[in-house]
Amino acid sequence: MKAVVKTRPEPGAELMDVNVPEIKPDGVLVKVLSTSICGTDFHIYEWNQWAKQRIKNLPQIMGHELCGQVLETGSNVRHINIGDIISAETHIACGHCFQCLTGNKHICQNVKIFGVDIDGVFAEYAVVPAKNAWVIKEDIPKELISVMEPLGNAIHTVLSGEIAGQVVLITGCGPIGLMSIAVARTCGATRIIATEINHFRRELAKEVGADIVLNPIETDIVATVLKETRNLGVDVVLEMSGHPEAIDQGFKVLRPGGRYSILGIPSKPVTIDITNGIVFKYANVNGINGRLMYKTWFQTTRFLASHRLNINPIITHHFSLEEFEKGMELMRSGNCGKILLSP
Repeated sequence: MKAVVKTRPEPGAELMDVNVPEIKPDGVLVKVLSTSICGTDFHIYEWNQWAKQRIKNLPQIMGHELCGQVLETGSNVRHINIGDIISAETHIACGHCFQCLTGNKHICQNVKIFGVDIDGVFAEYAVVPAKNAWVIKEDIPKELISVMEPLGNAIHTVLSGEIAGQVVLITGCGPIGLMSIAVARTCGATRIIATEINHFRRELAKEVGADIVLNPIETDIVATVLKETRNLGVDVVLEMSGHPEAIDQGFKVLRPGGRYSILGIPSKPVTIDITNGIVFKYANVNGINGRLMYKTWFQTTRFLASHRLNINPIITHHFSLEEFEKGMELMRSGNCGKILLSP
């Protein structure tokens, strides 16, 4: 089969012919119908500092976001049938650590991730542990099924606190930031302010529901947001950029008693004014890692099946698996939303 493989500890990846993977008793073999590129995949492709520290097993098939059709099931699998359409929870929890045993599998201390710790899904066929396969019984297009995993990140971040009737700042309009705008709008946020340096993504932010979209290079974000909120500040900050300056701006414009949810991942440690930004503001700060297993998956499925959440504009490009490098170049430019690959 064809697969995109990270072969060496350096920038790039290769399209290769590899063996179709064999399933274990608790796994399923799927034909990949659609997969999508994540920022994590791009980091691995670029071989940045995070990838150098995190990736241990090369060569390895890249990718983790998936829509697949089940071709074969392991001998222990009872709840999944041949022909089922699935997405996949890409964090494989160990099931026996403290976090797993206390209902927090999403922060399993021994987690393994598709395309990071084990072979991924940028391929014609892939193996998925049955416990991680999310069977889709609803009428949802395969393109949307393949982005359910990152959409779950957005949904979990938006719904990690009160959102209806709130004024929200979203810093960073990459694909998950854009999804968060759409989710926040659907869930009743009354005003959404977004910040983004890339023109293409600023236009997408307007299309999916942002009321005000600001370019931090050209605009004094703190002064503008405070003016727009009559000097009160925003009720909620959803941090999606991982940029130190954006993180700092978010704390400065958060109102006293507000919520600050962080999904963006800085490339290095960030200095925060804890005294004024958190303590004196009585701020509620929470980090977001993945999705709740499996509450978020039920929410994500229901959102998409209801057709009340429109994320179609965020899917901006479709390529064949053989054209994966075109997708990576678009990721580098930032002139894209979500990029899909079809074997």
